[in-house]
Amino acid sequence: MLILAGLPIGDAADASAHLKSIIEKVEYIAAEDSRKFSRLCQELGIRYSGKVISFFEGNESERIEELTKLLRENKDVLVATDAGMPGVSDPGYRLVRAAIENDIKVKVLPGPSAVTTALLLSGLPTDRFCFEGFAPRASTARLNWFTNLLEETRTIIYFEAPHRIVESLQDALAIFGPEREGAICREMSKQYEEVVRGDIKELLEWSNSKEILGEITIVLSGFDPGMREITSTEIIENVLRHESSGLSRKEAMAEAAKSLRVAKRTVFDVMVAHKSGDKI
Repeated sequence: MLILAGLPIGDAADASAHLKSIIEKVEYIAAEDSRKFSRLCQELGIRYSGKVISFFEGNESERIEELTKLLRENKDVLVATDAGMPGVSDPGYRLVRAAIENDIKVKVLPGPSAVTTALLLSGLPTDRFCFEGFAPRASTARLNWFTNLLEETRTIIYFEAPHRIVESLQDALAIFGPEREGAICREMSKQYEEVVRGDIKELLEWSNSKEILGEITIVLSGFDPGMREITSTEIIENVLRHESSGLSRKEAMAEAAKSLRVAKRTVFDVMVAHKSGDKI
């Protein structure tokens, strides 16, 4: 059986009794960092007898064959990353796929999640959200990344390195503007947990005011279509572009209303004014 272990993201006391019992008896442990895993076990007051196999991003591909072989031999393998759930911005996904392809049972030991913890701490809408992993390191790639998220209506969650948080928020400010709400969640569930809430400009000012250390999760509110002002010129150009692709005027207006997220009546009124030559 392949066992994915959700480990504490900060406070070792968050580990479940089930997790501790599995660690103590499992035969093989694929650990992202063997030293951190050993330290966690010490904090939990447990001992493990299973063989620890190094399993991190740099050797994930080459380890999959070895771990899959063990699973095919009816051995239990527990996957433990440094914190949180394996496969979520950490090694694990490819091994799960290999296990499924070999008809090997996959079991998940639920545990703490930086994603949902930050979402709840942010105070932003929780009914719909998206997790985007780590932001790109290079500014150009990061700006393109934020641009692709510009009209994402769900609450956005992503990880950021503490030494890049200022540059990251500067790029977010450039794309989203100063009024988009958000939160910075630092060292969640640890002794020095800190949550800063405000608009992007306020978050940037806070980040510039001090040295930032520790694990960072950033949460941003989604795009509100009602806050965007669509000009008549944009509507006309959108309708004409759809018409040039072969749609009828009626079909083009429907597509424009859909793509611009405005009422069909608004599009109709603008096009009537445009056709009659009225100023818009």
